[in-house]
Amino acid sequence: MPAKRKDDSILNEGIRAREVMVITDSGEKLGVINTRTALSQAYDKNLDLVLVAPGAKPPVAKFMDYNKYKYEQQRKQREARKNQKIVSLKEIRLSPKIDIGDFNTKLKNGRKFLDNGDKLKISIRFRGREMAYTNKGREIMLKYAEQCADIATIESMPKKDGRNMFMSLTPIKDKK
Repeated sequence: MPAKRKDDSILNEGIRAREVMVITDSGEKLGVINTRTALSQAYDKNLDLVLVAPGAKPPVAKFMDYNKYKYEQQRKQREARKNQKIVSLKEIRLSPKIDIGDFNTKLKNGRKFLDNGDKLKISIRFRGREMAYTNKGREIMLKYAEQCADIATIESMPKKDGRNMFMSLTPIKDKK
């Protein structure tokens, strides 16, 4: 016995309904017809009878070339996949006692990531006695976000999680 395809239940002999509302390939309604009669009409036109709305009362079926329809759907999906932008998450690590030179270097790299359309996660790890200065870390993160305000928005404000603090920035979408 051949393997059962997923679309067998909506196609030709797989349709279990007794009567279906039929739409021709040109789009005109033929009305509610016995399924066997609709199937024979579809075969006369060298087309398939395909359920387009199986949940309706009565189910709606359409005359169409099913293989051509499936090919068109796959082509549309390929085009949609081709046009979508994959956003990756980049991370920049700072420290609570970062100096201005290091800060500017990390800022330059972060701006480069945001210009490429990537999200940016900024993290600070507090070691030892630095835990007493978490407010200093928050200030550094907010200063970083302020420096990137022209190309990014804050997606999540600085949050402390154990010995770490995180914040994420999202690039501003182009307004065209």
